[in-house]
Amino acid sequence: MKEKLSIVKIGGNIIEDENALQAFLKLFSNLEGKKILVHGGGKRATHIASKLGIESKMVNGRRITDAETLEVITMVYGGLVNKNVVAKLQALNTNAIGLTGADVNSIQSDKRPVKDIDFGFVGDVKAVAHNSIDKLIQADFTPVFCAITHDGNGQLLNTNADTITSQVAVGMSALYNTSIYYCFELNGVLEDINDKNSVVKLINAKTYQDLLAKGIIADGMLPKLENCFDALRGGVNSINMGNTSMLTQENDNFTTITL
Repeated sequence: MKEKLSIVKIGGNIIEDENALQAFLKLFSNLEGKKILVHGGGKRATHIASKLGIESKMVNGRRITDAETLEVITMVYGGLVNKNVVAKLQALNTNAIGLTGADVNSIQSDKRPVKDIDFGFVGDVKAVAHNSIDKLIQADFTPVFCAITHDGNGQLLNTNADTITSQVAVGMSALYNTSIYYCFELNGVLEDINDKNSVVKLINAKTYQDLLAKGIIADGMLPKLENCFDALRGGVNSINMGNTSMLTQENDNFTTITL
């Protein structure tokens, strides 16, 4: 029987709210067993880029990462946000280690090819070094990954944090029974966006098609759920989506995705 490993991803709204971040990190610290944290930081990057006079360009909700923007993202994700999270975890007695995908060659990506849009220095994950990551876990460190990977030739790449989460979970499933927790401000996937309690508790391949047909799943939730099904097909054991309280035993009002 494989040991359980939890991979938890937090979104930008939690990172931006000091109280929400502290509350989440307490829950994460109390999560039993081995674990990995993945975070983004897009809102903070946009704010700091603006202060520096660098315009943030978005297409369909995705950031265009030119050379200047990559510098800001590296400073914000890999520095400001990552080290702030690590320091707060240390204060909660979780021995965290902050990482990009370049550290211990943990996550390599290919620069996204130019099709209709040139996204610039954006990476699509191609390899996760699960044995290297496991050495950190076995040494009782808790990896905290920011949304930066590398191409193996010295180039850092901005990489979607949801994708990093799912790909790390797939990679680690060779060694562990992996579970993903996508934490955001909603209680889960909602049947009615105006009713925060209308949580769709279980989504499988069939119910997913029904929800698509009804238009309940659209926009940013589409790639998120496609990511989930890819991860499950890749060996991940379970995936849950909801607010941070789903990390406790008391809350069962969240969405679980299965094949």
